[in-house]
Amino acid sequence: MADLKTTYMGVQLKNPIILGASSIVDKLETVKKIERAGVGAIVYRSLFEEQIHLEEAQLDDMLGEYDERHAEMIDIFPNIKHAGAKEHLYQLKKTVDNVDVPVFASLNAIYDSTWVEYAKQLEETGIAGLELNFYSVPVELEKAGASIEEHQLAILKKVKKAVKIPVSVKISSFYSNPLNFVQQLDKAKTDAVVLFNRFFQPEIDIETEEFYYPFDLTHEKDYQITLRFAGLLYGQIKSDICASRGISDGKDLIKMLLAGATSVQVVSTIFRNKAGAIIKMLDTLEQWMDEKGYKSVDEFRGKLAMKNLQDPYAYKRAQYVDILMNSTEIIKKYPMI
Repeated sequence: MADLKTTYMGVQLKNPIILGASSIVDKLETVKKIERAGVGAIVYRSLFEEQIHLEEAQLDDMLGEYDERHAEMIDIFPNIKHAGAKEHLYQLKKTVDNVDVPVFASLNAIYDSTWVEYAKQLEETGIAGLELNFYSVPVELEKAGASIEEHQLAILKKVKKAVKIPVSVKISSFYSNPLNFVQQLDKAKTDAVVLFNRFFQPEIDIETEEFYYPFDLTHEKDYQITLRFAGLLYGQIKSDICASRGISDGKDLIKMLLAGATSVQVVSTIFRNKAGAIIKMLDTLEQWMDEKGYKSVDEFRGKLAMKNLQDPYAYKRAQYVDILMNSTEIIKKYPMI
């Protein structure tokens, strides 16, 4: 029987599959199903400070809608204060207390002080570790990319200083040089990097002429950019590498481990295929390891990382040249007419 155990941020997992941060965790019974399916760990849905502020503003608007129309009643009823992060913390602790696998929290704050404040509050729930969900959507032409990176590095250092639990950083692929930024995160002592988070992109309804944000799941092959950077980073940093985005089955899981990932995060495949997706992924991994003669995941992790390959162009742009040079064969396979 193959040994699927791995260690992520110093925390031992029974296998490399982690449920990524999402609304899947909203119902405890769903979480329990995923746990029974064999998941190695769970990342609870992100605590978004921006969402808390929006909810507070909406509540204020709703409660104050009729204030001026019934002025004589204003002082009779006590003010109702928005619960802020309390409900999130309560539900997170409830999850931690009711499952036997490690639970990690996810955080995206706005201000430096609240990154630290919320990190401390999340730590108190008994989580195994904390994931800082870094993303920045630049809307100012004058803002340099370096300033964004410097600010995020400063946040990591402040949070690491404030908590005792391990801390990972989840980043996007939209840095001018993600490898360099990951190296800086590694030097700042992040315990892991998660490659990559995914934005909900705006869409336009041409009938109503309005913006909307569709809930799109990841698609086949979306994992390829993660595969590339996991393979380039393996052996170059001390931090663990967690692969995310577009990992849908056991074959994708195996590819990520071969490239050098310590673990993977899955979400879309759970939405599509329910908890049974985890069972199938683990079965595929075990069967493949048995066929190859691998006794543990450590025996093949990083085998196809850049560091361990003879071919210097495996992860480089030369592959694009190969495609151009073989364009005749591609046209034959996909004829236009």
